[in-house]
Amino acid sequence: MLIKTSYRDVETKANGRAGKMRIYIIEPNLPEYPNAKFPGCVVFSEIYQVTGPVERFAGNIASEGYVVALPSSFHEFEGPEAIPYDTEGTDRGNKYKIEKTVDAYDEDATLAVDLLTSHPNCNGRIAATGMCLGGHLALRCAFDPRVLSSFCYFATDIHSATLGKGKSDDTLTRVKKGDLAGKGEVTLVFGKQDTHVNRAGRTLIRETFDDAGVTLTFMEVQAQHAFIRDESSKGRWDAALSRSLFAMMMESFDRCVARDLGPRADRKAAIEHVC
Repeated sequence: MLIKTSYRDVETKANGRAGKMRIYIIEPNLPEYPNAKFPGCVVFSEIYQVTGPVERFAGNIASEGYVVALPSSFHEFEGPEAIPYDTEGTDRGNKYKIEKTVDAYDEDATLAVDLLTSHPNCNGRIAATGMCLGGHLALRCAFDPRVLSSFCYFATDIHSATLGKGKSDDTLTRVKKGDLAGKGEVTLVFGKQDTHVNRAGRTLIRETFDDAGVTLTFMEVQAQHAFIRDESSKGRWDAALSRSLFAMMMESFDRCVARDLGPRADRKAAIEHVC
């Protein structure tokens, strides 16, 4: 499916600070079907904003028949341009990640979902995904009841309950409170060799979600951090694994988001133990 790219600049006001955030839109390009309706997907980037790898990743989703929104996460600090994959760019991104508040991240997510649900070619059914910092933001986006499936790649900083040094984050607390129970499906993917989320952290995340009754798929794959980044990955890009996981992501999105299955039934029946 052919695609086209545009952007919208939306007003922000988190923490009493007025500003603007650029949200890139990548969507199916079907001029012969001007009234076509598609599900939506928010793609959250890593600390480098909307780079080439992130845009290509989002374009692949759009070509599957989704209207995709990509928020520029660090609009409080600089323009929407991509931050370079170099030492200076990494330092900038990590600095912004620490300085930005959780409320501001959450406002960005809400605004991106609002933009999709108001888009004339979106049917209002929303998915979310992201990598690194974006994986964490895609998970937080799942608290929004409009988000029906969230597929999070190597979501950093969940296990430590922070979005950076000194910044409180209540993701796991909200999961424990049941804020995800009975909502959409969540998939978390971690690399076994990823030092950003250690073994104890991965165990804590999985057990917290399971104890809270979240519909969760939890995967640990043989990969390092940033293994789906097809540029400047420091030798960690795994194209074959990335393709396999992309297929799994689209299965989840197509089943939970593209198809309207109606409300989820609260079934408490014990699972029969049979071969």
